[in-house]
Amino acid sequence: MDNTLHMTRTDLQSYIKEVFGAGYIVSNVTQMQGGAQKVVYKVDCDNGFTCVLYVWDLALNYFQKEIENEDLHSRSYGGDLFEQNNKLLTEIGIPTPALYDLNRERSRYPFDYALVEYVEGKKLDAYINQTDKEANYELFQQVGNMVGKMHANERDIFGKVNEIRNDIKQCHELQMQKSKADLRYISQYIDNFKINHNKLLEKLQELESRITYRNRYGFTHGELGPDHFIVNNKLVPYVIDIEGAEFFDIEYEHAFLHIRFGDHYHFFDNDTLDPYRMLFYQYYHHISLTAGFLKLLHRGFPNQQFAESIIKHQSENALSFIKG
Repeated sequence: MDNTLHMTRTDLQSYIKEVFGAGYIVSNVTQMQGGAQKVVYKVDCDNGFTCVLYVWDLALNYFQKEIENEDLHSRSYGGDLFEQNNKLLTEIGIPTPALYDLNRERSRYPFDYALVEYVEGKKLDAYINQTDKEANYELFQQVGNMVGKMHANERDIFGKVNEIRNDIKQCHELQMQKSKADLRYISQYIDNFKINHNKLLEKLQELESRITYRNRYGFTHGELGPDHFIVNNKLVPYVIDIEGAEFFDIEYEHAFLHIRFGDHYHFFDNDTLDPYRMLFYQYYHHISLTAGFLKLLHRGFPNQQFAESIIKHQSENALSFIKG
């Protein structure tokens, strides 16, 4: 097997030929930045065509332990979820890279893999810090409209596109359980969390107690930041890394958008949000991001300095909830 590829070059060529035809000959394969959940390769053919190979190899996932231990309802990893979320987003008119083919046979390789549209462009990060705010106004308006359209696609049951869950009454209960576990984890490594564990837990319970019953849920991405949009050469944004998308409280997404977009959050303004859910999810995200990046730090994430900066910032934000 090619050391830089998850399958032999021969198998990749056979797969490309099977999906696109005999005229597609692989000329070059380069690994792209794929995040913590999957490996991504850019595949160039000698006829000028380019596509992307996604590989969901659990052995290389930084959150392998959590994925192996979580229930099926909580899963946000795998080719099947990518396929069903890609289908829904396409149906409701949200730009996302097209899925050409998904292989879930696992007969020759122990992982799912897929061929996906290659979108030539840059991540939205490249535009968010530009000084010319007016030049990017229309771009961020598009992004805000996309997210609003996603969230407006509602149903009365929360969860994955193809599931109906009856094990819990309200979706925020999932985050309540996770935050408790995250607080225990963080307290092993950060003294201020260990000392203040009971206060942090009491604040979580206090915020959760204010939330009232709901039975309408919007379609959410789950971790939507500027790095989860690719902007093509015509300044059309495409949403990516969609495996975790599901029907959920949209306040969960808005609290995360507020953290990730900062001064640009006003493009996502929504006057229907529940303030109690917003506060609960803001607190949840500060705890979750602290725990998540601690795990990355402990598991060999290559950008250690970046992970440490996120841990410092988000842990301070979480602790601010119990001050004063």
